[in-house]
Amino acid sequence: MYTGIVQGAFTITRCDDEPGLRRLSVELPDTLLTDITIGASVGLDGVCMTVTRIDGNTLHFDAMAETLRLTTLGQLKVGDLVNVERSARQGAEIGGHLISGHIDGTAEVVERQESENNLSLHFKLPDAVNKYVFTKGFIGLHGCSLTVATMDRSSGIFSVCLIPETLRATNLGALRRGDRVNIEVDRQTQVIVDTVERVLAEQHLGV
Repeated sequence: MYTGIVQGAFTITRCDDEPGLRRLSVELPDTLLTDITIGASVGLDGVCMTVTRIDGNTLHFDAMAETLRLTTLGQLKVGDLVNVERSARQGAEIGGHLISGHIDGTAEVVERQESENNLSLHFKLPDAVNKYVFTKGFIGLHGCSLTVATMDRSSGIFSVCLIPETLRATNLGALRRGDRVNIEVDRQTQVIVDTVERVLAEQHLGV
């Protein structure tokens, strides 16, 4: 599990593509390497990944075919920045909202609005998760816990507003129209929506 508070955006140092597999390497500062071990979980752009090898300050990860299909990890190239968060420790403060690292799909940037000290980004949701996103609710974007500013149910377009600290600590400020981000809907909201739908369907069948 993760808190959705990204600990920084760091450089992809190597990408190796093999049949059904992509090997990624990321160089991290000493502050994020405390007690790191092979098998540890690390969030890369919101995707829960397992450390497969450690070379000094460089961590290595394997992305399988299903991960590449559902996320943006297959589009990364050497030199790109990825948002990184170590998995949450027992008793850690949850500054954002709980994120599992299990991505629901990707959303496309359809509009970028900049003003002094603020950036608003608008995204088009996949139809399958449209019903789980609400104004003032939570959503995970590239591993960042963010509040939904606006949500247009008919178009499936939602927006978030990014403060300077989020722009400093993450890679979201570099997004342009047409780019895609990994999304994870709020699991509590998903459970509530699915439960209500199931109860209503059962009541309808019982009539």
